[in-house]
Amino acid sequence: MSTLPVPYTQAVSLPIGTSVTIKGKPVQPFFNEPLLQVDFHTAMDELSDIAFHFKVYFGHYVAMNSRENRVWKQEVKLNDMPFEDGKAFELCISAVNNGYQVMVNGQFYYTFENRLPQESVKMVQVWRDISLTSMSVQN
Repeated sequence: MSTLPVPYTQAVSLPIGTSVTIKGKPVQPFFNEPLLQVDFHTAMDELSDIAFHFKVYFGHYVAMNSRENRVWKQEVKLNDMPFEDGKAFELCISAVNNGYQVMVNGQFYYTFENRLPQESVKMVQVWRDISLTSMSVQN
């Protein structure tokens, strides 16, 4: 199966009901502390505001946040690790009424409340230490 380049960016719009599904696998064992990062940017620019930031410290924890005017806001940190060492994953992030609902491998993980308007999201970026097999957006 071919993989997508990492970092991978795609223009999007995220009205309520839209889902972004990311499939991949960490490229290193967890003891090497690989990362996965998904950012929902408000412009087609890596320096733009980030409405939703999802960062996995594989084997340790997951951090979620937002960035406005180049300033990071209050981080949400979860020690529950839904990703398994050496295993492929499916990460699905859905735009819901109050924020972003995160599912990992078909299981509910967390709902991150909106801090910036969902309609401001223009680009999704997926990057760090993963092999990315697919990214799709379903309205």
